[in-house]
Amino acid sequence: MVMLERGSTTDRTAVDRRTVDLGATLGWYRHGASDPTTWLDRCGRFVRGTWTPDGPATVAIHWSPDGRIDAETWGPGADCLMATVPGLLGDLDEGADHLETDPHPTVAACARARRHVRHSRSGSLYHELLPTILEQRITAGEAKQQWARLCFELSAPAPGPFSRLYLPPAPGVLRRQPSWWFHPLGIERKRAQTLIEVARHASKMWEWADRAPREAERMLQLIPGVGVWTTGVALGPALGDADAVPVGDYHVKNIIGFNLAGEARASDERMLQLLEPYAGQRGRVVRSVCAHGASARKFGPRQRILPMARW
Repeated sequence: MVMLERGSTTDRTAVDRRTVDLGATLGWYRHGASDPTTWLDRCGRFVRGTWTPDGPATVAIHWSPDGRIDAETWGPGADCLMATVPGLLGDLDEGADHLETDPHPTVAACARARRHVRHSRSGSLYHELLPTILEQRITAGEAKQQWARLCFELSAPAPGPFSRLYLPPAPGVLRRQPSWWFHPLGIERKRAQTLIEVARHASKMWEWADRAPREAERMLQLIPGVGVWTTGVALGPALGDADAVPVGDYHVKNIIGFNLAGEARASDERMLQLLEPYAGQRGRVVRSVCAHGASARKFGPRQRILPMARW
C-alpha cells in the first residue's frame, strides 16, 4: 500500500514492480468528457471534487512515466480524502493473476490485455450512485449530459485552485428538490425520486462503505429505486468490489453470452451461469471482457432515441 501525505511525492515502483495503467484504473470515475466533478487527461492528471465525512474536498493526482506519483488535496475534507488515495490508485486490489491462465481462451486473453488495470476504490457510495442512477433506462450519452447539467444547476465549486470543477450536488440540496424540478433536465419522476432517496440516506453511506460489499449491497437495495443493476455498477468503483455484476443491463449479458459461449443473445440467468466459475472475480471478468472481447451480434435497425424531456 502506498501511503501519501498531503502534497507529497512517492515512487510507486517501490511498492509494485508491475506497470499500472493509472489512466485506465481511474477511468471509471469520469462520466463523460464533460463530467464537472472529475477530470482525467492524457498528461497523467486526475482531479476530482467530492464529499467526505468531514465535508467537501478536492484531490489532484499526477503521475509520470518513471512511476512517480504526486497527490494533493484541498478543502475541509482534505485529510479524509488523502486517506483514500491508495484505494483510488488500486493499491488495495490484490488482483487475479490466475485469470490470465484460465482454461477459457477469451477470459485468459482479456485478463492478459487488462493485467495493468487495477480495481480502484473511492469509498464514496454517494458520489458513485448519483451518475449511475441517471444511467438507468437511458443511453450513456444522455446520462452523461444529464449528470453535467445536474451538477451545474445544483452544485457548488469544488475546493482548490481549479476553475469549473464542481462537487456532486450536496445531499441537503438534492433531497429538497421536488421531483418535477428534474424534468427539464430530462430526468423523469422515477429516477428523480431515487436521487432524492439516496440523498436522504447519504449520511449512513460512510458506515456502509466500511462493510463487506455484499452487506453494503443489501443495505443499498433497501433504498427505493436502487436495485441489482445500480449496485452492480456502483459497487465496483465505490468499494473496489471485483465481484459486482450489473444484472439487468441491456448489453452486458449479450456480450458475456457471446464471448463465453458463442451465443448471440443471453439472459441474465445465463450470464450468471457462465460467470459462476469466476465467483469472487465476476465483475473483473465482466469488465475485462467488455473492454477487450468481441461485440455481440446486432440485429435490426438502431432504436430511435427520444429524449426523456419529451416524454
